[in-house]
Amino acid sequence: MSLLFLVLLLPLSCVWGLPFYNGFYYSSGLHSKTLGGGYGEGLFNGVKLVVETTEESLFSHPGANVTLPCHYRYEPALAIPRHVRVKWWKLSENGSPEQDVLVAMGQRHRSFGDYQGRVQLQQGQLQEVSLELRDLRLEDSGRYRCEVIDGLEDESGLVELELRGVVFPYQPREGRYQLNFHEAQKACWEQDAVVASFEQLFRAWEEGLDWCNAGWLQDASVQYPIALPRQSCGGLGLAPGVRSYGQRHHHLHCYDVFCFAAALKGWVYYLEHPQKLTLLEAREACQEDGAQISTVGQLFAAWKFHGLDRCDAGWLADGSARYPIVHPRPNCGPPEPGVRTFGFPDPHTRYGVYCYHQH
Repeated sequence: MSLLFLVLLLPLSCVWGLPFYNGFYYSSGLHSKTLGGGYGEGLFNGVKLVVETTEESLFSHPGANVTLPCHYRYEPALAIPRHVRVKWWKLSENGSPEQDVLVAMGQRHRSFGDYQGRVQLQQGQLQEVSLELRDLRLEDSGRYRCEVIDGLEDESGLVELELRGVVFPYQPREGRYQLNFHEAQKACWEQDAVVASFEQLFRAWEEGLDWCNAGWLQDASVQYPIALPRQSCGGLGLAPGVRSYGQRHHHLHCYDVFCFAAALKGWVYYLEHPQKLTLLEAREACQEDGAQISTVGQLFAAWKFHGLDRCDAGWLADGSARYPIVHPRPNCGPPEPGVRTFGFPDPHTRYGVYCYHQH
């Protein structure tokens, strides 16, 4: 089903609560890879150059090392090896430019930008040109192309790298629909996260995310996921799906934001303390315990991937108070798993605290 967007041109600053075109159901085919990956071949002088990667997405987490596989061969096989040039680059996504990663010829390699010092070719096997990527970062997630160049001939294959993570809606202390696009980016970054992509939000919706407030996505569109249609969220007669306001102005329009936090290198824990704490005391208590107060993104990641389940509200770094529930039970909020929030209480209110300790 094709995607349509309703474009509203309003000259107001930080306009929110806009009408939306709410009749869309995004089928699963829309978030699959649009470029066929894993295999490329070309014919020259009766010899076929074939490049093979993998058709399966690779999953990892920040701080880890990963190898993006890529091999090439000739059909028929050549008796004498040929010298080839290899190029790896990251494809453009959500308006970001393409990024050169590494080029190599023989033993001569050159890496670029933020990849310098973190990438090298793995050539353990004959005609292997896999890419080793170390100390993964959130922004490394995406699609990479491996290109093998032999004279005037070149063939390539794709590898998709995804960082395991969790999508969560976020609004600041000021309340609902207060963030323009740039403020939304900053808000996610402060929570140890990045603005979620449509693909990440769609996957979260497939896993049951249901949220009635519209939020920014990585491509500057504004959308929200509905698993259970209801009158206050676009009407009862619409199918479940990801509803869209379309592209919005980066500065003039304000919404919430959907953030994406990757799996943690460290761990989040509820600090056992003899008494409840103010926000300032909570920060100090984590530091005294050799840790730091947890961000919202870290708490969501601990709930999602480490099974953190605690029915005690605790301070977080942004001044909110929340608690994670994996196994719903009486007196611990709604009957669904999730991270509950008390909003942004007065900093002198006393709660527990969630701390983060990095490995």
